[in-house]
Amino acid sequence: MLKRIMKFKENLKELRSEHNLSQMELAKLTGISQSAIAKWELGKTEPTASALITLSSFFGESVDFLLGLTE
Repeated sequence: MLKRIMKFKENLKELRSEHNLSQMELAKLTGISQSAIAKWELGKTEPTASALITLSSFFGESVDFLLGLTE
């Protein structure tokens, strides 16, 4: 489980950076709170299924990719 959280937080930071978005900008564009994004990127909490789907749709990546299950 810890490995999955680590990969998710890395993938989220990388995707956000590739799109030149701050946490606040991503929050506004997705409707996800900035504090939730910050906690995910710090590995303090895990996203809900709904949040994963939202991020997947926004970035055009699979949920499997976000979770580090595929490359």
